[in-house]
Amino acid sequence: MLNSQFTPTLEVHREEKPLVVFLHGFLGAADDWNTVIERLPNHNKLCIDLPGHGQSQSIQSTSFSGVCRLIHLTILECIETQNLSATVPICLVGYSLGARLSMYFLCEYEGTDNQLVPLTMAGIVIEGGNFGLGSEHARQDRLANDLAWANRFENDDIAEVLGDWYQQPVFSSLNHEQRQDLIAKRSVNLGDKLSHMLMTTSLARQPNLLPKIQQLRFGNGNRPLYIVGERDTKFTALAQDSNLDFKVIAGAGHNVHKEQPKAFASVLLSYLEQMGVNPKEKLE
Repeated sequence: MLNSQFTPTLEVHREEKPLVVFLHGFLGAADDWNTVIERLPNHNKLCIDLPGHGQSQSIQSTSFSGVCRLIHLTILECIETQNLSATVPICLVGYSLGARLSMYFLCEYEGTDNQLVPLTMAGIVIEGGNFGLGSEHARQDRLANDLAWANRFENDDIAEVLGDWYQQPVFSSLNHEQRQDLIAKRSVNLGDKLSHMLMTTSLARQPNLLPKIQQLRFGNGNRPLYIVGERDTKFTALAQDSNLDFKVIAGAGHNVHKEQPKAFASVLLSYLEQMGVNPKEKLE
């Protein structure tokens, strides 16, 4: 099982309330979601540390399916230990790597014969997640790029590697102070564990999930929702071309829930209300 943090709804009969499961991005941890979950007092929340990250640093996996199985087991453990309903509706919320894993979970892993108790999936919110690469050439280029980063994470000073990592175009909306804060926070990670997870979940090893994501419909008729920051031009273009429902958040780059947590939580609450199983809430 992966390390996780459960925060219950403040309402009575919490065992009947839906469960919102949060998956962080590469280099992140469960507590990255704190500023969002504090704005969801009337929902059950589960924030998971992915393999090689946070308090799950010592846990490794060798494939997308393997990581998804660990996520599945962690959700089942939460349902049991918190005495939630066995059929509690679950909404996955994932950022970047967490978004890719959420999509893989629903489109590839969930239909496999994994011999685990099935989950009642009721929604997915994708924040800055890549659907997959369209050609073998693109996958090979990405694999070579990820391998180079993986070698650096394993062998070089992590603060130095992070300094270069956050100079990548996808993080162009960050200012110097924000970059330094991230470097300081992420330097507690272990480079060899990050290296392993980076190669295990490389975009080069991920199938193109967009066709299946486009066809996803949940029991309540809900569709997937894509959230992107207006300053994140690459992923804004992906969202616009995806034929999915999407929301563009003003004043945010790639990491919307970190840069604009109130706006992110507001969009998420609206989506949860549309699931038809969640109570309405009002942001403070």
